[in-house]
Order: sequence, then structure tokens, then C-alpha cells
Amino acid sequence: MGRSEWRAELVVGGLALAAMAALWLLPVAGDWSTLGAAACALGMFATLFVRFDVGGGFTVPLQLAFVPLLFAVPAQLVPPIAVAAMLAARVPAVARGDSSPGRLVIAIGNVWFAIGPAAVLAALGGAERVVDHPVLALAVVGAQFAGDFAASALREALLRGTPLREQLREAAWVYGVDAALTPVPLWLVLGGAHPATVVVVTLTFVGLIATFARERAKRLDGMFELNNAYHGTAMLLGDVVEADDSYTGEHCRGVVQLALEVGRELGLDATEMRNLEFSALLHDVGKVAIPKEIINKPGPLDPDEFEIVKTHTVEGQRMLDRIGGFMTDVGRIVRSHHERWDGGGYPDGLAGEAIPIEARIVTACDSYSAMTTTRSYRRAMPVELALAELEANAGTQFDPAVAHALIATVNRSGALTAPADTPAQPALQAA
Repeated sequence: MGRSEWRAELVVGGLALAAMAALWLLPVAGDWSTLGAAACALGMFATLFVRFDVGGGFTVPLQLAFVPLLFAVPAQLVPPIAVAAMLAARVPAVARGDSSPGRLVIAIGNVWFAIGPAAVLAALGGAERVVDHPVLALAVVGAQFAGDFAASALREALLRGTPLREQLREAAWVYGVDAALTPVPLWLVLGGAHPATVVVVTLTFVGLIATFARERAKRLDGMFELNNAYHGTAMLLGDVVEADDSYTGEHCRGVVQLALEVGRELGLDATEMRNLEFSALLHDVGKVAIPKEIINKPGPLDPDEFEIVKTHTVEGQRMLDRIGGFMTDVGRIVRSHHERWDGGGYPDGLAGEAIPIEARIVTACDSYSAMTTTRSYRRAMPVELALAELEANAGTQFDPAVAHALIATVNRSGALTAPADTPAQPALQAA
């Protein structure tokens, strides 16, 4: 581990050790079964090897063995047993050389999920109070999630400074799964079943979950491979465009960066961001079907030539439709990237929100890039005038929300800025 990781683990793990020491100072309440403790510990050890992907990470069905443990031993023993199970689960990876021995220390900081409910049970005077008053189980479960999230937030703050909102979004998946797995073992324990029996019964679910997890992992691997193939195809098409017309290729790559920043500014979801990236890269791919003497003409196009150039949107969609998959969605966006907010664009005369949001973003970024880039027949426009053009055409050519997000992005980052000494030129709609 790096120095920052060691520092984070020493803080989070040190606080965990202090909390466990404090628990030992409280009176020990209730009897406990060696068989129950051993069964729960082995059950936790087994569940730690059953990983399935959720959200942006993964989780394990630990609850199926952890919940019975809360009722099998005094509260003071819950965190040490949890640490022992997690350490034992990490040993095989260390023995194979897949993990460094130093990473074993992470298990100590990860035990906060057990410290929270153990503290609540100790304060209540033992698990018997929960059996007599089942509503108190909500406090125990709540303390588990609260303790785990507090430790995770502290670790992230020390390591990366990840915003709490983002952490909550990721944690919601994990805690949602844990909450869904909790009722079955909790109901069995509250119904009088021995903790060891509960572990044996619930571990049958672990085998089922492990099967589903393996199948899901295979499907995800296949999806990643397919996505990589799509990405490779898109990059290859981008290279073809650049080899055919170096300006168009460089222009498309510049539009990608700016479009993604605007997409983040507008809060697009993951699917929209993916489609935005591909459509920004390939929005001019249809130009490979346009005669080179028109594409490379050193001057304004006549009306007939412009009509031919306008077909690149439809040609681009046709090419991407042949790839299939989500490239079909990208093709629809490419087709629409010369539509106007007021309905005066081409090829279909779409207006307003009938135009895909990704296409509206590409339209604005495409026009801004064209205005601030020097061409053979005109020099680049200063950034200040290009932004003024965006503002002036918001609500006519451009979606106002997109135009304002683009203006804010450029003002904040200075993206795709033109040389300050270039003279002003009339704004031209990019073909």
C-alpha cells in the first residue's frame, strides 16, 4: 500500500481498535454457545468469497451469517470474530501472491459494520432485549449501516476526498442488498432458531447466490468485451475520418472533450454520456462518402454542393446502423446533429426536445469548435465573440440550456480557446 493508504488505514483501523477496547469495558451480558460462534464465523468466512457486482462496486452476502452472530455471542465478541473471519478470507490471496501481506490491515478498518450493532446491543444489555422487543432490531441494523458508512466516508476523505453524495450513491447499492438479505436470518433468530441452525439454513442461499454471481460476472465480462469492440470500431472510424480529412478528424476529437464536459454540466446519466462520447467522435463520419473536391474546397460552397454535404448526417447514420447494438442509438444522434432548436435544421426539421439531448450538445459544441478554429477560407473567431454567438442564438439554433452550459464550461475551463489575436469573423453554421 502507498503512504496515503497506510495513513488512512492507521486512522480508521486505530479508531476501530479503540472502539473494540471500549466495548470490553462494558459488562458482558448473556450466555453464548461455542458451536454458534464457530458456525457463524465459518459462515462469514464462506460468504466473503461470494462476490457479486452492484452499482460501481461489489458486495458479499455477509448478512446471512453476521445477523445470527449478533445473537450467538456477547456483543463484545462480535467485532473480534468479524475481524478474524475477514483476515482468514484474505490469507489465501496473500498466500498466492495476489495481495501483499500489508493489505491484511484493511480488515481491521472494515470491522466498523460490526462495531455499530455491537455497541447498540451492549447498550441494550444483550441480544435478549431485541428478542423481547423486535422493533429494536431496526436500531441494530441502522447502527450497522451508519458505522460502516462513517468509516468508509472517513477513509475516502483521507484518500481521495470523494464527495459524500457520490459515496452515498455507491453505498446505496451495497446497503440495499444487505437490507434485503437481513430479514430472513433475523426472522429465524427471533423465532427461536439456534444461530448455528440459522447459518446452516441460510448458507443454502449462498450457493444459489454464488451461481447467479458467476453467471452475472460472465455476462458483464461479455458486455465489457462488446463495449471495447464498439469503442475500437469507433476509434477506427475516427482514424478513417482523420486520414480522409485531417481537419475533420482533429475537429471531431476536440468536440468530444468539450461535449463530455457539457454533458457532465447538464447531469447526463451513464448511457447518455456513452452515446454522447461516441456521437461527438463520429458526428462527421458520413463525410467520408462526400466527394473530396467538395470537402476540401478552399472557399464557400455553392447551394448544390451544400446540399450534397448535408447528406453526411444520413450517411453517418447508415454507416453506424450497419454496426448495430447501441451504435444504432448513436446513429440517430449523428443524424440529428444539424437540427435546430427552432426546427430550421436538417435532415428532418426536428425542433426542441424532439431532438436527442446528445445531438443538441454536439450541435452547440460542433458550432463553437468551428467558430474558434482556423479554416482554409477564414480565420478563427476570438472566444469572446464565439460565446456571444452562442448566447445570441440560444433559443433559435441552440437549446438554451445547452448553450448556457457550454458557455459556463468554456468560461470555467477555457476549453478549445482560439488565439487571442485572431480577428473577428462572421459566425458560420458548421456543415
